Amino acid sequence: MKIWLDGALRDANSARVSVFDHGFTVGDGVFETIKAVDGRPFALTRHLDRLARSARGLGLPEPDRDEVRRACTAVLEAEPVPLGRLRITYTGGLSPLGSDRGTTGPTLVVAVGATHRRPDTTATVTVPWTRNERGALAGLKSTSYGENVVALARAAEQGATEALFANTVGALCEGTGSNVFVVLDGELHTPPLASGCLAGITRALVLEWTGARETDLPYDVLDRAEEVFLTSTLRDVQAVHTVDGRQLPGAPGPVTAKAMRIFDERAGSDLDP
Repeated sequence: MKIWLDGALRDANSARVSVFDHGFTVGDGVFETIKAVDGRPFALTRHLDRLARSARGLGLPEPDRDEVRRACTAVLEAEPVPLGRLRITYTGGLSPLGSDRGTTGPTLVVAVGATHRRPDTTATVTVPWTRNERGALAGLKSTSYGENVVALARAAEQGATEALFANTVGALCEGTGSNVFVVLDGELHTPPLASGCLAGITRALVLEWTGARETDLPYDVLDRAEEVFLTSTLRDVQAVHTVDGRQLPGAPGPVTAKAMRIFDERAGSDLDP
């Protein structure tokens, strides 16, 4: 396995990041997960735009996009897989043991691993913890993922693959690694970015391609939604058949099935939409 680390392609066994890297010690970093199809990344330009936004939001210098593109190409050529999870990690680099950032500059790591197409439907649960829509990291794809690890473990304990959060004012927000859409009276809705959710790449494409609406939604909308689906880089559009044990018969429903079909067709015709 080959990994791009700070300017060069290296063997996995020799690729080393310091234990004093700020991404390791305090989670000072941002990342992107990109779907790779037959060695080609999907929506790379949009992902690099978001990586830059996240870096700015965290106070990191913007990554060199040309270098990141070269790194992605090199890794994908070295590890050809039919369907891959391409991961870009960009951290604060070598730093003191504390929250202060060092002066040596950021660390860039790019790696890829094989993955499999997700099932068409899945189960979700809600969790008692909230997203802080006014927090310093709101909307940033930060490596500080402790909350997501805890929530996803709760979901797994209950036989689900995703946990859904409200924000601090009780509005539906997002999943641990996905955005959520609901169908009400036949209309498709998703929480706005002001809710604190991540500006998902797949979310944005679904909004553009299906005409879904951004709507402030109460958390309990999950108790009455006719259909629910998740979007993310590796899920694409995935129907939800169960929320907290409530069955959504016939998932994927007609609106979700149409969104899945549109996404597959449009994504298949343009790898960098």
